Amino acid sequence: MREAAESVLKQGETLSGFIETSVRETIERRRVRAEFIARGLAAREEIAKTGVFFAAQEVHAELSAKLAKG
Repeated sequence: MREAAESVLKQGETLSGFIETSVRETIERRRVRAEFIARGLAAREEIAKTGVFFAAQEVHAELSAKLAKG
C-alpha cells in the first residue's frame, strides 16, 4: 500500500502529509454523512407527526421551473 500511496504523491508532497490530508478528508466526509442522515431521520419523524411531505416529482418540477426562469 505504501508504494501505491507514494506513486500518487504530488510534487513536494510527503507521504505523511498525504496521509494527514486523507485522514482529515475522511473525517469531514463522515461528519457530513452523519449530519445528512440525521437530517433525513428528523424529516422522517416530522412526516410521521404531520403527514405533510412533498413528492420528489413535485420538487423536481418546481426546481426545474425556477432554473428555467433564471
